[in-house]
Amino acid sequence: MPERVNGSSGSGVNRRLRGVQNRFEPLVTRLFLAGIFVTGVIAQFVQPVGDALEGMAFLGGALLSLVAYVLYDAVQELSSSVRRPTPALVNSSELGGFVNEAFRARKVEISFLGYTGETLYHEVHRSLARLFDDPGPTKTVVVRLLVPDFEKPMTVPARVGPDDRPVDDSAFRNRMLRQCRDYSGSLSAVANSLNGTGRFVVECEYRCYPGIPRDKICIFNRTQVLHGLYDVSARKRLQDRGPEYYDPMGYATELNVWSREGTTAAEAAVSMWVKHFDELWAMSSVPNWGRSAAA
Repeated sequence: MPERVNGSSGSGVNRRLRGVQNRFEPLVTRLFLAGIFVTGVIAQFVQPVGDALEGMAFLGGALLSLVAYVLYDAVQELSSSVRRPTPALVNSSELGGFVNEAFRARKVEISFLGYTGETLYHEVHRSLARLFDDPGPTKTVVVRLLVPDFEKPMTVPARVGPDDRPVDDSAFRNRMLRQCRDYSGSLSAVANSLNGTGRFVVECEYRCYPGIPRDKICIFNRTQVLHGLYDVSARKRLQDRGPEYYDPMGYATELNVWSREGTTAAEAAVSMWVKHFDELWAMSSVPNWGRSAAA
């Protein structure tokens, strides 16, 4: 069975009702206003209809309905084009709003470069699962995640050694590897379920890049880029008296936001990061655990 978003069946019904309302309310309103206008004009020039509908008063009503029709159309276009200004700096905990916005498109494309992708994974999984009940305009989804190659020795993440020097720790790396493998498998499972409906084409893939997790990059529909730097010196303990590990805290990373709808400099930044990611993706490798998760 396809995995669903947590919540009662009533919430799914409510989402479907809102989808129907958003789809048909503008059409019904336009037809109603146009009907008033046509009826008013007919009442003015067709005597029996005019007598039945109190004659001259309906010409003014017809003209008012025509004005209302035009204004309604203009307001609808204005409301669809006006959005809240995009903040220049956001926290990684705010990624949900960007993911939801991306899923309003017919073709959704989300790209990630970073540590494990945990902060983005949960939001993407929710949006994918939501497509079963409320597909909206979405037909195609492509999710690409680039993470470090945890099968190779690393300085970050690593165990904190003497003089605070990083010491490679294969057990800790394997912990991160298993986390990415689980995320990859979960995304692949919901993608396969969506593809099985025949209504969507969904691809979710993890790949690996060499090096440490320094940059955190999220790209939404190739039009908006969020970028920040991990705190590579952040430490944590798995046990109270256990060793410390250098472990970047992705959820605490602040991200700069660039959009193609912004300034010329912002548009140039988006183009640069999109190109950079595409090149890294082309040179990246598919990990063994990535192949098994997608199988």
